[in-house]
Amino acid sequence: MTASSPMGISRPQVKSLDEILPREPLLMMGAGPVPIPECVAKANSVVINHLGGAMAQVIHQVKAMARYVFQTESKWVLGVAGPASAAMEMAVSNLMQQGETILCVNNGFFSHRMAEMATRIGADVHELHVPVLEAADPELVRKAIEKVRPKVLTLVQGETSNTVFNHSLEEIAKIAKSYGCLVVVDAVCTLSTMPLKMDEWQIDVVITGGQKGLSSIPGVSLLVFSDDAWATVKSRTQPVAQWCFDAQLAENFWHKDGYHYTAPVSGIMALHEALKLVCDETLEQRFARHLRCSKALQAGVQGMGLNLFIPAESRLNSVVGITIPEGLTASDICRHISDVYRVEIAGSFGQPIVRIGQMGEQCREHNLFRTLHALGSTMRDLGVKVDQPNGMAEMESYLQSVPRIISQVA
Repeated sequence: MTASSPMGISRPQVKSLDEILPREPLLMMGAGPVPIPECVAKANSVVINHLGGAMAQVIHQVKAMARYVFQTESKWVLGVAGPASAAMEMAVSNLMQQGETILCVNNGFFSHRMAEMATRIGADVHELHVPVLEAADPELVRKAIEKVRPKVLTLVQGETSNTVFNHSLEEIAKIAKSYGCLVVVDAVCTLSTMPLKMDEWQIDVVITGGQKGLSSIPGVSLLVFSDDAWATVKSRTQPVAQWCFDAQLAENFWHKDGYHYTAPVSGIMALHEALKLVCDETLEQRFARHLRCSKALQAGVQGMGLNLFIPAESRLNSVVGITIPEGLTASDICRHISDVYRVEIAGSFGQPIVRIGQMGEQCREHNLFRTLHALGSTMRDLGVKVDQPNGMAEMESYLQSVPRIISQVA
């Protein structure tokens, strides 16, 4: 309905957020965004001058903390106002020029996205397609590099869409560097959940979003360029077509206390607090927490009688893929578990799976128990025979077998 207005355009009648949002909040256990800690939510309410001295201090600390999380000494940390795909586009559009060759290792929906972006800027795009249930094979990547001779190689550490883990990332990156390639890694669902050592593994650009492993809000993303990658950015012969994603313009804000566009102030504040929580916990303890919780969840899912989609050797721990039982669809499961048990899990992009996230705040024991119980109850409600008590017991048994690490802030 609309109300009449002397201005000619009728004034809309809208619902308040209180009327739209569920009265009982959903537990966000899908593939992202994830639950955020209270301090991150509080920081997201702060607005200050985006060009003032306080903001300069915040940016300085964000960059310092990012270097720890990315495991790099590179100066060239940049943020972007947008999702992780915006950081992805910043990387591709700044490294590539029209006609230059890029090789994209395609594990699925998201790893193909960088090929799509490169195509739009007129690059010579080649893809190495990896079978759905497998991780990228270093020797097949080597052969593709020898055939194509790309300027840039892109790949994901974890393919969120089908829950595959490229466990040979370090080896692949070093192979690519031996051929003179710039290596771009999508760590959107993996950064801070598992080891990634940008400098030691010879990676040139790492991309991530705030809303997954870092447990920050969607809409502010990070990427880091190596010195080699930054030299490529600075030696471009043509300007970047996307003004907002021009890394040399972004340098004004992120490294010169200057102006590019109005920065997403509140989102940067939230990201600052999220990164500080990672640093306080330490990467080692954070990796251990993520591994313990994900393995426990996987044990519980299998103990219930459900199947994990990816074989163990190539299985991603930060997003767990569960094969949909015959006769059901992802929407059947996701709708029921949300409506009845107030737990949000995710469908997929073309694969017969539902996905449960194990990133950041999702990896807490109380969230595991609520989620697994809701999943088992949903399956029973929808007519699938599962052994729910055994699944819960298997998860508890795994948790008891692996000691919990108690974080101690220095």
